Amino acid sequence: MTRTDRLPARRTLLRAALLTGAAAMTTPALAACMRDPDRQTSGQATTSTAPEPSRKPRGKILLAYFSRPGENYYYGDRTDLKTGNTEVLARKIHDLIDCDLYRIEAADPYPHSYDATVQRNVREQNTDARPAIKDRLPDLTGYGTILLASPIWNVRAPMIMTTFTDGLDFHGKTVHPVTTYAMSGLGTAERDYATSCPGATIAAGLSVQGEKVKDADTEVETWLRRIGLPTR
Repeated sequence: MTRTDRLPARRTLLRAALLTGAAAMTTPALAACMRDPDRQTSGQATTSTAPEPSRKPRGKILLAYFSRPGENYYYGDRTDLKTGNTEVLARKIHDLIDCDLYRIEAADPYPHSYDATVQRNVREQNTDARPAIKDRLPDLTGYGTILLASPIWNVRAPMIMTTFTDGLDFHGKTVHPVTTYAMSGLGTAERDYATSCPGATIAAGLSVQGEKVKDADTEVETWLRRIGLPTR
């Protein structure tokens, strides 16, 4: 690595938006403001059911993450986060394993406002956009395992994650999706990465509800042991 890590209105509107389903993706931007960025599948941390590895990972480990602070969804309401949920989760993982961090930052930062971010995300999903990344992409040479961490917005990872995967060669890599969410768990991350990371093995993922991420130490440790990533 040549770079170190530098290291959302009301409940009624939310419920109405969830009833619209996926069709709301093609409605005007006003409808986008009225619904939550993802849908409910579980209130607990979840992992995919991909087979566990039979041996230790080959090569180095890279944890690449996108996280957005600011006004966020919080149990049907809003809260203002100084540090985004995904960054909190990424740092928990980084504290437990020997890995390099790469923070995915948008060249055009996402708004502080939750509703404005929802609107932008809907536009980007509807147009299959590739939001530009601020910094140079990492060199994956020498990495055998890649953890791709992001929130889930409207059932999938933000489109900037596809910018990231489209720009790199994942052949021969093992990719583990890592997500924070309000209602959709891993969403479509596994399927999307299978498409955008040709030649990679998409392995067991981890998803943690954003409201509970600060207390997810046990879930994180259990997942890391299950997928065979050695902890410190």
